[in-house]
Amino acid sequence: MKKILINKNLFVLILADIVLLAIAYCLAYIVRFEAHVGANELLVIKQTIVPILLCKLAVFYFFNLYRGMWRYTGIVDLFNVIKAVVVSSAIIITVILMFSRFQGFSRSIFIIDALFSLILIAGIRLAIRCLLSTTTFSLKKNGINGNEYKKMIIIGAGDAGEKVVREIYDNLKMKYRVVGFVDDDKNKVGKQIHGIKVLGNVNDLKKIVKNEGVDEILIAAPSAVGKEMRRIVEICDLTRIPYKTLPGMGEIIDGKISIKAIRDISYKDLLGRHPVQLENDKISDFLKDKCVLITGAGGSIGSELCRQICKYGPSLVVLFDAGESNLYSIQMELKHVVTYIKYRAVLGRIQDKALVDDVFRKYKPDIVFHAAAYKHVPLVERNPWEAVYSNIVGTNTLVKAAIAHKIDRFVLVSTDKAVRPTNIMGASKRITEKIVQFYSSGSTKFIAVRFGNVIGSSGSVIPLFCHQIEKGGPLTITHPEITRFFMIIEEAAQLILQAFTMGEGGEIFILEMGTPVKIVDMARDLIRLSGKEPDTDIEIKFIGLRPGEKLYEELITEGEGIVKTGHEKILVLRNGVQSGEPNIQNSQHNNLNCLDEKIKELKALADAHDAKGIKKKMKEIVPEYTISDDEAVV
Repeated sequence: MKKILINKNLFVLILADIVLLAIAYCLAYIVRFEAHVGANELLVIKQTIVPILLCKLAVFYFFNLYRGMWRYTGIVDLFNVIKAVVVSSAIIITVILMFSRFQGFSRSIFIIDALFSLILIAGIRLAIRCLLSTTTFSLKKNGINGNEYKKMIIIGAGDAGEKVVREIYDNLKMKYRVVGFVDDDKNKVGKQIHGIKVLGNVNDLKKIVKNEGVDEILIAAPSAVGKEMRRIVEICDLTRIPYKTLPGMGEIIDGKISIKAIRDISYKDLLGRHPVQLENDKISDFLKDKCVLITGAGGSIGSELCRQICKYGPSLVVLFDAGESNLYSIQMELKHVVTYIKYRAVLGRIQDKALVDDVFRKYKPDIVFHAAAYKHVPLVERNPWEAVYSNIVGTNTLVKAAIAHKIDRFVLVSTDKAVRPTNIMGASKRITEKIVQFYSSGSTKFIAVRFGNVIGSSGSVIPLFCHQIEKGGPLTITHPEITRFFMIIEEAAQLILQAFTMGEGGEIFILEMGTPVKIVDMARDLIRLSGKEPDTDIEIKFIGLRPGEKLYEELITEGEGIVKTGHEKILVLRNGVQSGEPNIQNSQHNNLNCLDEKIKELKALADAHDAKGIKKKMKEIVPEYTISDDEAVV
């Protein structure tokens, strides 16, 4: 036998509405008969009030008037009250018309009753909302127990700032008191939001902070990116007080901005990358109910691809990785965070032909995203045989398995270091691009996607700089003029998915990387974000270029065989023609037997740990490869 629990709050709400509806009905008679209610009218009230109240309560319940919390009453709740009052009055009028044709009733009574019901029912809800909100607002604004609250000023007197203020003042547990706004829109200066004044523009921030005794700054400008965010951060730095931000619009789901989303400024905010516009329907058509194999699934790009792909409802995601820890991490994340359980984890190396064939035979993938590779330039330069095993032999093994098992699409994740490479890693990735291109004439569509550095990926420069800042410095940079292209990891994965829907086979898609960033400027920004001053609190030390490292990374530009696609952030290099490289169709390397033979020779040199031989053989395959003078050693 189930125990029935009575919701005390629900009982109070219903009881309050009964009283208010009864008052509204009686007031209707008093108004209609100008306070001279006779015996007949009193009898009618007595006979009809109970069924009328029951009808109204039933309709109110149907319109969810007892599911909301009165302290959060809003426009939606007000519309529900209006609909409930109108519908309940219409039902009552219809019933009376059907059974008595208003004999003994005044028609205007029910119109007046509806108006009083609306005023009282909506009024009590709004009154409670106003009372609770005003009490909380007054406590914080007027500084009651002011020592408990941090004085906050908000940069951005727009929708985001308004929502933050409303949430702060709706919740006493939020230990903030907003003392003002600043905004660069001159028309907003002097105006108020929820009684809080816009005190000036962003350039006035330092003076305003001092005058108001502000403890913390919140940047509530989700659309501010790149140069605009850098300017705001520089001005915040001058105040010498903590500052935080709301996430960018790409991180805010359905436009819902919450105080809980406030976080410290990160380098992503300063990079200036705008949210990617995806053709989600098109991507879904390719991925929904398909089996997807992801190699390097535990790596930075591979794991983000897993998160993104699961949103499109594949029938199965096969996670293939050689690293036990990384593989375990991504499968636990899919299970407990993403809550996607249609996955299988395979621990192994992609150059293991028997294992790869077994995986393809067992799971029958429709699509392969090949993100497994060794990518750290100095490590690979000193251990070139591992680049041969993993990057080249592994890709060759996967490509042949994909053809043998009639995979629909195969996507290779490549790098800008494959452009006129000066190191083993770049040369090995250029060879993998050639492999997928040489096999692109069959039924399997082979596509390569090339992009630059990804912020926050394993081994990238930003985590290293952050660690060095925590230790008090110095920050080590190879050269004062070294630059790199950067994008955020979510954007990289999203654009890979977008590009893979465009491929017809044999293309190299190039992701738009924006403006290259000087590494020394990045270092100084990170030092300032940590609340310190570069070259004063934290030293920056230049240590010289590492073996195989370029001063400037390159992206192929228009005029070198590159064309635009239908997506503003994706370009395509058909047939992989690079400047100074002969057309692939006419090249001697287009002979698959020749390519296979050279890969076998590379593997033999790798087995012998012959670094010089590996470099020379790579030069044969990739003529534009510039061999480093430094000898590769273990």
